[in-house]
Amino acid sequence: MEYLRAAGVALIAVVFAASSVSKLRDFRGFARSVPVLVPMPAGWVTPVSVVVVAAEAGSAVLVAVPATATAGFLLASALLLAFTVAIAASLRRGRPAPCRCFGVSETPVGPRHLVRNSVLLALTLLGALAPGPLPPLAGAVVAFGAGVVVAVLVIAMDDIAVVFARSS
Repeated sequence: MEYLRAAGVALIAVVFAASSVSKLRDFRGFARSVPVLVPMPAGWVTPVSVVVVAAEAGSAVLVAVPATATAGFLLASALLLAFTVAIAASLRRGRPAPCRCFGVSETPVGPRHLVRNSVLLALTLLGALAPGPLPPLAGAVVAFGAGVVVAVLVIAMDDIAVVFARSS
């Protein structure tokens, strides 16, 4: 379990760091996308957008520090649950919004985003429930490396889906 937690630390830290940085790079664009995904009063858009970015950055930092990793996993779990509910509601309304998960993208949210978030949510809950020491150095390096590779695939998911859609 310690190897899974170590991989989860790398995965969640990289995914949420990349997500928060990409949103900061085009904060106005991200903020404009928020009420399309989750209808809300205009006065709430900027504060909600700031909280999302701060919570993503916070979870990336918290999960990377052994003493606060469980709190980081729990914060990431709460974020992923909220994102999953927002995407499901958008799909139910029949108005899928663009996924601004990792920057400027016009790809609308869809079932694959629900699956991605559900898998990440399960991993964050496992990480929160399985605290423990880091594995031996060699094992930790491999586990962290695996987590980073999976994180890169998660971040590039929409691009990968486009490539496969074009080739079929």
